[in-house]
Amino acid sequence: MPAGRSEPSDAPDSSGPSAPAELPEYAERVLDTADRIPPGRVLTYGDVAEWLEEGGPRQVGRVMALYGGAAPWWRVVRADGALLPGHELRALEHYRAEGTPLREAGRAAEGHIPRIDMRRARWDGGD
Repeated sequence: MPAGRSEPSDAPDSSGPSAPAELPEYAERVLDTADRIPPGRVLTYGDVAEWLEEGGPRQVGRVMALYGGAAPWWRVVRADGALLPGHELRALEHYRAEGTPLREAGRAAEGHIPRIDMRRARWDGGD
């Protein structure tokens, strides 16, 4: 996961060009939205873009990949409820600790990794 809000995860070392001192305004808005999602609830990348009335799922995903390490990244998810590839176990720890509704994987499912129960876990923006 990315280092945090002050610089992107792929920030160059001191021999290369310097990382931006501030986040782009859109990235700050995406991260602020992620911070608003209550524990145990999720929004899809598309939901965040719709909430902001700007960008789309790919733009939100890019922001989360570059700057989302200090935000609750596990609460911004794919629309199909699949866990973030490469970070499934870390995300699963957060989901279980927060009581996020999950759909347990069947025995035939590769790796037996559950998915988020999107019908029950998706946040509507209310209290």
